Amino acid sequence: MSDISVDEQKWNPKDPEQMSALKETLHVSKAPTTIVCREQEQTRIIDFCKICIEDEKAGSLYVCGCPGTGKSWSMERVLESVIDWRNQAGLVSPDVLTISCTTLTSTTEIFSKILDKVQPQRKTKSAVSPLQHLQSLYSQKQSTIGMKSLVIVADELDYLITKDRAVLHDLFMLTTYPFSKCILIGVANAIDLADRFLPRLQSLNCKPVVITFRAYSKDQILKILQQRLMELPYNTFQPQALELCARKVASASGDMRRALCICRTAIEILEAELTESNPNLDMESGENVCPNQLTAPALPTTSLVRVDHMAVALSKAFKSPVVDIIQSLPQHQQIVLCSAVKLFRKGKKETTLGEVIKSYMEICKLIRIPAVGLTDLSSMCRVLGDQGLLKLGQSREERLRKVSLKVDEADVTFALQGIRLFRSCLQL
Repeated sequence: MSDISVDEQKWNPKDPEQMSALKETLHVSKAPTTIVCREQEQTRIIDFCKICIEDEKAGSLYVCGCPGTGKSWSMERVLESVIDWRNQAGLVSPDVLTISCTTLTSTTEIFSKILDKVQPQRKTKSAVSPLQHLQSLYSQKQSTIGMKSLVIVADELDYLITKDRAVLHDLFMLTTYPFSKCILIGVANAIDLADRFLPRLQSLNCKPVVITFRAYSKDQILKILQQRLMELPYNTFQPQALELCARKVASASGDMRRALCICRTAIEILEAELTESNPNLDMESGENVCPNQLTAPALPTTSLVRVDHMAVALSKAFKSPVVDIIQSLPQHQQIVLCSAVKLFRKGKKETTLGEVIKSYMEICKLIRIPAVGLTDLSSMCRVLGDQGLLKLGQSREERLRKVSLKVDEADVTFALQGIRLFRSCLQL
């Protein structure tokens, strides 16, 4: 009986509609239905906004984190949640102004946009700047009676940094005026941006609350990828392929956008493989254009994006010196590394030389290559240790020596996946 699940049987990589749906699901511009793995950060921002709105007071928040850590998507969900909260309570919702600072023609234009939102029908004298008008407005109680709270989300905040940083400071200072109702949320990629401008803000009594979006972990990246793929009614990726992608991206940057791009590259590699195996296949239409339909080879309808596809995609995205070293090793040393990787996939941090030897023997049998003797094998392990690929412990009995990997498991995997001999054993 076939071990292919019913879900997998529904997936047909030759179907252009299915392939298009898969690519769209993993596109970085596609908004996820739910934002997972950022619940804690979103809750903190929502609670901050709620307190400011309920107390009718101003406040400032600085959201920072490396690219691809979910800041922008989270802010969209936060604003939706705040408005829903007010609507459900039958209360007036705050005004919302979202600004991408990269689109401003000048840094001071941000004050014009804020003033346009606060007083869209205003008539001001040309001698009074938008910033001065806002400062005057928030200094007088009479001017703000009946005025709604204004949530300002300033994305790419680091674009407002000028030589004297005056614009940035004036922006945050708007939240300190006695009758201000501005709730300012600045968003930036640079983690150290807060350190550069927070000291002075603190001295001016307008230090914002800081919320940091940490880089995604391997488990978080895997969960987000799985959540996106669950929108499709069929399985498209081998679980090991997604795990490999998550592990490598997490160790490199934790950038979710990069993980999505790598997955799309792996899909394209599968497409190219299918086209190569059947050059008469039109991937745009999914039809076979061979003039002799009787002799055209049929493609399997259960072709998933495999570990070897992902390994190639990763090797294109990350070029590590370790990969070059592994690929230049003698064949039996590569088999030893492959043996170790298989053991550590079971959750182990270290194993024994005896277990590595056992795994080595199994792989040699699988790929039909004569194994070397114990003495030669121990010698190869010492060489791998000298090259910084394995770490060998001390023991009176050779087989009981502790063995651990000193390099990223993902580097070993996609270095060897490019060698046809190892593809089957790495997928076990």
